[in-house]
Amino acid sequence: MLALCPRVPYNSDRPAPAAPANFTAKRDRMKLLADIHLFLLDLDGTFYLDATPLPGALDFLAAVRARGVEFAFLTNNSSRGKQDYLLKLNRMGSSVSAREVLTSADATLDYLDKNHFSKDLLLIGTPSLEAQFAAGGYAVRAPQPQAVVLGFDTTLTYQKLSDACRLIRGGAEYLSTHPDFNCPTEDGFIPDSGAIAAFVTASTGKVPTYFGKPYKETIDMIGEATGFGLDEMCIFGDRLYTDIAMGKKHGVTAVLVLSGETRPEDVDRAAPGERPDFVFPSLDEVDKVMFGK
Repeated sequence: MLALCPRVPYNSDRPAPAAPANFTAKRDRMKLLADIHLFLLDLDGTFYLDATPLPGALDFLAAVRARGVEFAFLTNNSSRGKQDYLLKLNRMGSSVSAREVLTSADATLDYLDKNHFSKDLLLIGTPSLEAQFAAGGYAVRAPQPQAVVLGFDTTLTYQKLSDACRLIRGGAEYLSTHPDFNCPTEDGFIPDSGAIAAFVTASTGKVPTYFGKPYKETIDMIGEATGFGLDEMCIFGDRLYTDIAMGKKHGVTAVLVLSGETRPEDVDRAAPGERPDFVFPSLDEVDKVMFGK
């Protein structure tokens, strides 16, 4: 069971915290640059909100590229398929390729393929996510589904929930792309996949097998896809229980930005072993401190 940090309403007008004292020394930032060869960047609340890049995010990405450090966006948000993420990011001016975008749906599909699951599923997801699963050879509304895969479905209906619960009670395997309870937007938080999964669990008594951050299947997928070791990676994100937990559980350097869900007091309340290695107000401040801008 995940240890979840308290959630507070997102307020884009709140004052940014001061730059962290634990990453201002040149020696610290140069060591990180020397040791890390792959930056993993969260999206919602870290790089953008809705369709708007957060301040300094594009400049940070440009600085990473200029120094020859490889990067990949890594999002738990499965409300879009991978191709739609590519379109969205490129409309923002990110100029990314397919290999530079990894999602919880990728991790879920990788697990299904490796474990030789039946291609007959009930997928609770958006048309965009359905297209990604269909492209992988899966029937997303099979007549006799062998498993239920639940994503962040912004087209959710009561009928979908009822069908999922009926199949899970009947013995179908229950999987969820990611555990996030809330997704930050420009208007505040909206319920995410973890909240939908909690509804199904309350009705069926069954807890899904989760993917995405912070689970091992996801970090294993990244290592296989990129060829980098865990000690060569650094993850940037706004959530303690997904982004930062991914780093702390698997030996990946973890950088928290306070531009999304987590507040400074949440970090103070976290157990020592669950705290990020570094804390910044935003990627804009990371850019200034890490790259000397």
